[in-house]
Amino acid sequence: MAAAQGAGVGEAVALVDEAATLTLARQLAGFVRPGDFIALSGDLGAGKTTLARGLLRALLADPELEAPSPTFTLMQVYDGPGYPVVHADFYRLRSGDELAQIGWDEVVDGAVTLVEWPERAAGALPADRLEIALYFDPAYGAEFRRAEIGAFGAISARWRRARAVERLLREACWMDAERAPLAGDASIRAYERLRARDGGSAILTISPPRPDGPILRYGKPYAAIARLAPDIRAFLAMAEGLRAQGYSTPRIFAHDVAEGLALIEDFGAETIADARGPDPERYAEATALLAEMHARDLPRELPVDGEIYKLPTYDIEAMLVEVELALDWYAPMAARVPPASGARQVFLSLWRDLLAPILAEPTTWTLRDYHSPNLHWLAERKGIARLGLIDFQDAVIGPPAYDVASLLQDARVDVPVELEFRLLALYARLRSAGDPSFDPEAFAGAYAAMAAQRATKLLGIFVRLDRRDGKPQYLQLLPLIERRLARNLAHPLLRSLRGWFEACLPRALGQDGPASAES
Repeated sequence: MAAAQGAGVGEAVALVDEAATLTLARQLAGFVRPGDFIALSGDLGAGKTTLARGLLRALLADPELEAPSPTFTLMQVYDGPGYPVVHADFYRLRSGDELAQIGWDEVVDGAVTLVEWPERAAGALPADRLEIALYFDPAYGAEFRRAEIGAFGAISARWRRARAVERLLREACWMDAERAPLAGDASIRAYERLRARDGGSAILTISPPRPDGPILRYGKPYAAIARLAPDIRAFLAMAEGLRAQGYSTPRIFAHDVAEGLALIEDFGAETIADARGPDPERYAEATALLAEMHARDLPRELPVDGEIYKLPTYDIEAMLVEVELALDWYAPMAARVPPASGARQVFLSLWRDLLAPILAEPTTWTLRDYHSPNLHWLAERKGIARLGLIDFQDAVIGPPAYDVASLLQDARVDVPVELEFRLLALYARLRSAGDPSFDPEAFAGAYAAMAAQRATKLLGIFVRLDRRDGKPQYLQLLPLIERRLARNLAHPLLRSLRGWFEACLPRALGQDGPASAES
């Protein structure tokens, strides 16, 4: 499209009639966010007004809105759903300089803005914008229009992904389903529940490829050191791998690796915990599943899309870079004087000494987020299939104790200590029954270490979610994590590490402690 030179994304869309133009308008209404700018141009009489009116009616939920063209008033401002919607026509402008005289920047701040005849003020258009040009094409009939769409700047990735979602849903025959966003997790992923007209439902997972962060060490960013999945292939591979072992994972109806999209089976909203807390019987089933899984000889490589996915190893460098999050994010908030550099080195050395022998023991599939929000209860199924597993894209080869600690010391659910110990005993009993060499005492030490590692990591992650990502609700979980950490550090195996916390970061143990931490 001529008006979209240098656009991040460009495409041509065939609009066979006016109904197709209005369909595009509705799709745009579902896409735009406050602050978005849409420039609308093209042939005179090609349907710009029809598209603009359709978009305004969809945004304002008013199918009877007249939405007259603001040719003489220059712009019309509407009260949208929590933000203003600006419809402007630049036909009468001589240049973009005239916009300053009408306070244009203040009017469009935080608004969805739709501008006709944008070429009259080309120099004043924002760098981040969507351009749509409508053209006649007589070869295809009088009603046919060709829409050339170009996305500039930061909006281009979002537009590309939105179009990829449309293609995925169309190919999977879910295009007409109602879409509703679901509460997300603490990651970059997003989810939608789709409801079809026949009553069926599915989940759309939007998990874009993880961008590389700044280099931290070894020439790698944090995500690579911590063994976090770079794209959705890990999820696809583990979903099929777990299902091949007889476990319940969502069926995958369609997927797009490049854009990180998957349309998957909907397991509903019932998990192993509810508003009252953990369901003891369901938690017992979840514990038994881990014992059963950890007794298996599981593959380290899994097929995915004609390739082989190799599960990464949850090695000591991955675990160390995770516990460092507590020093980088939690300590500045919790300590009156953050631990000095020497204290950091002692901290890492103590963790290295603690973790090395545990990681030298036999390892297994470690799903890594094996806790209540990710363990659905499928009552109509039998045996271990009653547990629906949904969050395993960061799975690694790691210590068996890690997922047990993730389950029984859930960051979001306060599992009573009595229930925790009873389930630990259940796990040990089940493992011992199938493997006489299983050592319950050694496992108890590994459990305390993995639970402490996870708690330390979460202290840093939850503060980071507040300070960096604007999610203060996670701070409410800190007291529970701190209590858990203090209890785990009471194990004799962790005595030296507890001494470091008492001296350098006592808040993490629920103590006031000294005013500063010496190296």
